[in-house]
Amino acid sequence: MPETRLHTCVLCEATCGITVQLEEGRVTGIRGDRDDPFSRGHVCPKAAALPDVMNHPDRIREPMRRIGDRWEPVSWDEALAEAADRITAIQRTHGRNAVGMYVGNPAVHGHGAILGIPLLSKALGGRSRFSATSVDQLPQMLAALEMFGHQLLFPVPDVDRTGFLLVLGANPIASNGSLMTAPGIAHRLSALRARGGRLVVVDPRRTETAAVADRHVAVRPGGDAALLLGILHVLFAERLDRPGRLADFTDGLDRLREIAARHAPERVAARAGVAPDEIRSLAREFAASPTAVCYGRVGISTQEFGGIASWLVNALNLVTGNLDRAGGAMFTTPAADVVALNARLGSLGSFGRFRSRVRGLPEFGGELPVATLAEEIETPGDGRIRGLITFAGNPVLSAPNGRRLDRALAGLEFQVAIDLYRNETTRHAHLILPPTFGLERDHYDLVFNGVAVRNVARYVKAVVTPPPGVRDDWDILLGLAFALRARGGGGRRRNLGTTLRVARALGPRRILGLLLRFGPHPLSIGTLERAPHGVDLGPLQPRLPGRLFTPDRRIRLVPQVFEEDLARLDAALDAVPVARSGDLLLIGRRRLRSNNSWMHNVARLVKGPVACTLMVHPEDAAARGLAPGGEARVRSRVGEIRVPVEVTEEVGRGVVCLPHGWGHASFNDLADDGRVDALCGNADFSGVPVTVEPA
Repeated sequence: MPETRLHTCVLCEATCGITVQLEEGRVTGIRGDRDDPFSRGHVCPKAAALPDVMNHPDRIREPMRRIGDRWEPVSWDEALAEAADRITAIQRTHGRNAVGMYVGNPAVHGHGAILGIPLLSKALGGRSRFSATSVDQLPQMLAALEMFGHQLLFPVPDVDRTGFLLVLGANPIASNGSLMTAPGIAHRLSALRARGGRLVVVDPRRTETAAVADRHVAVRPGGDAALLLGILHVLFAERLDRPGRLADFTDGLDRLREIAARHAPERVAARAGVAPDEIRSLAREFAASPTAVCYGRVGISTQEFGGIASWLVNALNLVTGNLDRAGGAMFTTPAADVVALNARLGSLGSFGRFRSRVRGLPEFGGELPVATLAEEIETPGDGRIRGLITFAGNPVLSAPNGRRLDRALAGLEFQVAIDLYRNETTRHAHLILPPTFGLERDHYDLVFNGVAVRNVARYVKAVVTPPPGVRDDWDILLGLAFALRARGGGGRRRNLGTTLRVARALGPRRILGLLLRFGPHPLSIGTLERAPHGVDLGPLQPRLPGRLFTPDRRIRLVPQVFEEDLARLDAALDAVPVARSGDLLLIGRRRLRSNNSWMHNVARLVKGPVACTLMVHPEDAAARGLAPGGEARVRSRVGEIRVPVEVTEEVGRGVVCLPHGWGHASFNDLADDGRVDALCGNADFSGVPVTVEPA
């Protein structure tokens, strides 16, 4: 008998509500849920591919052990025992830091994973922690920590009420928003323009979002921090700064004015790649709008001055009075408040408590930058990483210089992977532990409700039965944590055993229920189960200064770490440009049918014209003898790939563009693990020097 059930798409940050058509327990169709108050029926092509991911023939459906090049099934008890035995043996011989842990982006799409990862991390002990954070949003987390006192306190663009949206380094029409959960963003941007608002996109490429904008500003790759300083200079010089009530609880306004005074548009123009008059025009337009918001995302994070750029986005919103007001950058009031929970547990975030062994890159939030993972495996000495746990991640495709990391992983004494597939990373594992996925488990968005453009809550039950040999993320993480603890894991954490037992007794559903019950609205899982389309909790509301977590509940507008790093940017602004023979600057791009590195074996999402192409400006193509559809050899300091050529004016002269995360022609094989933001160690992907020639 056909039936329809409700669930959530977990293939990107938009968290769209979906209706799932079933016949005899088999998914026969997926559509957008028109009664969902947040997504309102919107879905993208990825949603239809959920069953393809779950039912793919490559999916691993029981624990697997690698013996040489051969794989064999193994029972869960045996797999967990072997993993714990081998990890413990390495740590007893070489110390707790000798076993690392890497967590990928898909982990944030399941509340069981979010709640379980800290438990496994504590049982493992040591400092060798890595995640996709340091190839993504780390600079924005650092800005949140230093300015507002909590690394997860992200300002979110109130896109539904703003009159002017300035987008830097983001392509929301392709991403559906990022650190801005906004399903149906194309409709929201159309509504912005229909009510007389303006959309301005600053990006080296004329992206899908730039194509529908009122204005596109082609910034130089990595030039966003310089551009923002020039905009702030104009605002202060022309007395367009109006922080309003924010001035009552903000420190550093005068200091920022002094900093901006040194960065006139004429000084920053070359680095920004934007003419002084255009910088002045941007500043005046932004200040003149009754409501405005500046939104920066991965393009401003993954560059040489990503920390400074992320800080200045927040500063621009504050200086113009557009922080914490309708139509500006606001803070959510999520039903299950992870930010407040972390604060109650004393976990606001951290920066620079320790540094990596080889290169001395700083810790952030208890993790080291993944750009240093390969060298931490390769380099002899105390603390060398000899074992690794990977969870829902493929760093060979998502970390810089993936081929080097690929070689390093092959030399590990032991690796265990929690993943659906054998991929470029997990193929090196000695054990693979397969989790449930998507429609096979209950779902609540602990993370993305915290960065949504409207306060909402949705809890949905699993709609299909998982394969009998897989386990939920929570069960795998907790099972491995218990196995490690039984062998002495966690070092001297005397309360670890009690913590694990309490966690097991409660389970993720009851823990989530407690978060909802004691949250700001409050709700219960039962209430949400009776409203499976989701509950609308209203628009974002002003929350400052009460939402601040700084000791004095005041905003630190000019944190010391960013002010000190300005000397590095100033040196770059004043340096005499050095001509590079034949070099182009490589940037990445996002596709609507893709999300990072974990969906490219799904035929439904990769069918059609070849999408992994190198975009080249016509003049650059002609100068190098590159023909449309021909093949190019692209070389950087660390690698070389061959890729089809797409000649287009979508990129400017001197810039080439390649999708990120692809295995057969990977951007990350060209990305240089030596190029990082020196302040925080985040990977620098924007503007990688490359040489391009016919293959």
